[in-house]
Amino acid sequence: MEKTQVAIVGLGTVGSGVAKLLLDYGDRTARHAGRALWLEEVVVRDVNKSRVCELPAGILSNDLSRITRNPEIKVVAHLVGGLEPARSIMLKLLEGGKDVVTANKALLAEHGPELFDRARALGRSIAFEASVAGGIPIIANISTCLSANQITSLHGILNGTSNFILTQMEDRGWDYATALAEAQRLGYAEADPAMDVDGSDAAQKLAILAHLAFGARVHWRDIPRVGIDTLDGADMRYAKELGYRIKLLAVAKLERDGLELHVSPTLVRIGTPLAEVRSANNAIRVVGDAVGPVFFHGLGAGQMPTASAVVADLIDTVVGRTAITFKLLNLWSQQPPRVHPRDYSQVTGRFYLRFDVEDRPGVMADITGVLGRHGISIASVIQNEPSGDGAASVVPLVIMTHTTTEGATRAAMEEINGLVCVHSRSVRMRVDD
Repeated sequence: MEKTQVAIVGLGTVGSGVAKLLLDYGDRTARHAGRALWLEEVVVRDVNKSRVCELPAGILSNDLSRITRNPEIKVVAHLVGGLEPARSIMLKLLEGGKDVVTANKALLAEHGPELFDRARALGRSIAFEASVAGGIPIIANISTCLSANQITSLHGILNGTSNFILTQMEDRGWDYATALAEAQRLGYAEADPAMDVDGSDAAQKLAILAHLAFGARVHWRDIPRVGIDTLDGADMRYAKELGYRIKLLAVAKLERDGLELHVSPTLVRIGTPLAEVRSANNAIRVVGDAVGPVFFHGLGAGQMPTASAVVADLIDTVVGRTAITFKLLNLWSQQPPRVHPRDYSQVTGRFYLRFDVEDRPGVMADITGVLGRHGISIASVIQNEPSGDGAASVVPLVIMTHTTTEGATRAAMEEINGLVCVHSRSVRMRVDD
């Protein structure tokens, strides 16, 4: 059988999974590619590091030129994390005449225009299915399978670490710190989990999806985002009482005046598909004007789910499908964006508000008066009996609003937080019905 030589740069968790699929299931990949995908070289930073996968003798090195100077190697799985040296390595691979498959969403979110322009100039391609939602084939579906549609909205749970933490907080009644520690123990969270829990990881993925689905060119740092790292277990309980679960939701929605983009903890109604996404799973709900709503659900990270997406991209690149779509999609090109982000202050929706207030007459009137002055109508209220005695008892007050704007609620919250009857910082979260 004809064979095509491929290589791997980076043999961490995902790289080891890719090597396993290529070496142990070569008949499977050959069946889909029409030729054998022959693993010719594996380049790593430290050749002496112990590894879980066994490689054929002589293919492991720390010399990138063994790939770039070998004209027989056509495609490289670029599985290096971070920004540098990942960026420099990808440029060297492209300049060495290689097509590239990557799982590095941070690199694409930060340097996509530069890398894609360079690939086009050199007649090469970059495939990146594994960069968003691990094993869920969302890139291919948006780019090709749904190409007859104008996508009108994306709602996604794009970070498995955050979703695992939220699931534990709800199911076990844990506080955030305890749930995070469990996520770290099980390997779902890094020692420094900041990018996962502060919404940055989800924003990077949303920036990529928004570019694919809507032609937007927005830097991920410019996407409004709030993480789960300050979430209180009390809000999980109140949300459930109201018929909702809290999810870290990434949203892109096409409106007449632009593209709504944001990442934040959001109340999602129990019983809807996104609310039922548990543990470390990811999910994306896509709405197209022709197909209507479609739903993608599965493991968004992990060795073999991500390796599955990488090897699928290797196959598509070897048989020539990637080259066609890469050229036609013209991603991260110098063409003007087709849509611009909306003014976030004008984005509408319903909101969950929680205040810790003094249990005394007039407090409710003070708070509703502020909301009224900002044009915010109240849909429902929860106020439980105080647990302590005396006029200075502090009780939680939970308000669900009718539809209003981001700007109005933000301004109202700032004013309410300045009232003498309000203790501690108040909570505001979006509601997705």
